[in-house]
Amino acid sequence: MRRREVITLLGGAAAYPFAARAQQPERMRRIGILHAFAGNDPLGQRQVAILRKELQGLGWRDGQNVRIDVRFASGDAERVRAYASELVAMKPDVILASTTAATAALLRQTRTIPIVFVVVSDPVGSGFVQSLARPGKNATGFSYVESSVVGKWVELLREVAPQVTRVAMMFNPDTTAYAGYYMRPFEAAARSAGMEPIGAPVRDDAEIENAIAALARNTSGGLILMPDIYVASSREQINRLALRHRIPAVNGNAVITRDGGLISYSVDGDDLFRRAGAYVDQILRGANPAELPVQLPIKFQLIINLKTAKALGVTIPQSLLLRADEVIE
Repeated sequence: MRRREVITLLGGAAAYPFAARAQQPERMRRIGILHAFAGNDPLGQRQVAILRKELQGLGWRDGQNVRIDVRFASGDAERVRAYASELVAMKPDVILASTTAATAALLRQTRTIPIVFVVVSDPVGSGFVQSLARPGKNATGFSYVESSVVGKWVELLREVAPQVTRVAMMFNPDTTAYAGYYMRPFEAAARSAGMEPIGAPVRDDAEIENAIAALARNTSGGLILMPDIYVASSREQINRLALRHRIPAVNGNAVITRDGGLISYSVDGDDLFRRAGAYVDQILRGANPAELPVQLPIKFQLIINLKTAKALGVTIPQSLLLRADEVIE
């Protein structure tokens, strides 16, 4: 064999391992999603679809370079804990957690897997992060609302139902470890508006029915629904009972109003899932969640259901209709 042929052969052999490595497919990444809503709930399905679309636009295609495992917990605290354990056992590269309950359950299972949370009311008070600017741990994400928005809910109730003198805030203690975050400003805002504030903790259908029936014993009762996965998941029953007993109710979740509630002022939850895609992408590309600041909501929406208002005998002021982002007729 001539000298030139030998050199070419040896050079090709030396280069082969590098070429082979360059042609090897990129490691399949893994994303877990723990959504607190039921799998057949249109809201949960839409929000997961929004996240998938955002990730696809950033180059992550399910089944090609990433695998996405989704668990829907149906608003059940026990199921949230079980699915959190299941997802952590899969050892994904990052987990997206929807709601405070889902985030808390995941952080009890892992302090190493990166977590991006959405729809969390008080991430600092809940111990998820050290501060909004410098989370300092394995979790970061997008907060839901600040407690100051409670005053807005009370103000809206006063505008649409000036006869209300007793107002209850409904929540499930098992899914709202942050209840005090809302209850304290609620009590202050209600008293300032001349209303008697009442706590309405509920854990099942019977307690929901009893709480609303108690408000209906006179004509001065009103209701505010705390941002709570259990309350949102029970919206059909709550809306039906509020209508039957003619109780005006304000809530902090748009889906409740779109499904028959009276009025809501809330963060655009879809926008949070859209923005969360960028954080998931950054973490998959090596960013440290401890250094990604928690972001505040930037899009709020006022939604009024005129059909429900008519059924309740409530007159919505024209000034309020003009301020609404969406009016359901």
